Amino acid sequence: MTRDSLKGAHLIMANPRISIVIPVYNEQAILHAAVIDLRERLKPFGWNYEIILAENGSKDRTVEIGKELAAKFGDSEDGQVKIISMGEPNYGRALKEGILLAKGELVICDEIDLCDADFHRRAVEILETGTADLVIGSKLAVGAEDDRPMMRHVASMAYSGMLRVVLGFRGTDTHGLKAFRRLALLDIVRACLVDKDVFASEFVIRADRAAIAIKEIPVRILEKRPPSINLFKRVPNVLKSVAKLAYAIRVRG
Repeated sequence: MTRDSLKGAHLIMANPRISIVIPVYNEQAILHAAVIDLRERLKPFGWNYEIILAENGSKDRTVEIGKELAAKFGDSEDGQVKIISMGEPNYGRALKEGILLAKGELVICDEIDLCDADFHRRAVEILETGTADLVIGSKLAVGAEDDRPMMRHVASMAYSGMLRVVLGFRGTDTHGLKAFRRLALLDIVRACLVDKDVFASEFVIRADRAAIAIKEIPVRILEKRPPSINLFKRVPNVLKSVAKLAYAIRVRG
């Protein structure tokens, strides 16, 4: 390999065009297989990308497995894998830090139990047309397929309805899959004040209020494992977080 080709390879590895940020928490059962499978399904796209595993407070072997994946694919030209660790269970903080560390022109926020390469493809195509700066994969939009238990689907509808009433949210979904132009949304990410479960909601609502061009597309939700946190145990914390979110947006601005 010539010096110029070595330099070119270094630039490819140092500057991925697409960053895929995936928060992970106690995912030893599926982490390795999910990352390997995602890399295989992204191969046909020919993308120059990185996967950032944003670990937050795992008690199992998630960090160890993530480091093994990073060691194996850290220098890959067709899909680097990196891991960061928050040291505490905090989904929102992990997602925010992963986004801030991303180097790609385009950023995709994914979930380890979804890893929907079809959404990735469709979202990137939309971003490349310039018709939107933020694409949201909605499990509640017309045409979406939510294969989760009915109670979780109803909970998602109730949560989105609450955001519409309390904060004037105009979309159908704030959680889950997203893709955006990093520079267009970076200030929005930095402005977010609330972490944990509602960071994603604050991000989307602030983007909407800032007149960012947003497009929702329907997705199919077929999870690879049951949720790590019991739905009913989350309700009190989510209600408190929504109150904090309303204060952060309506009072602090």
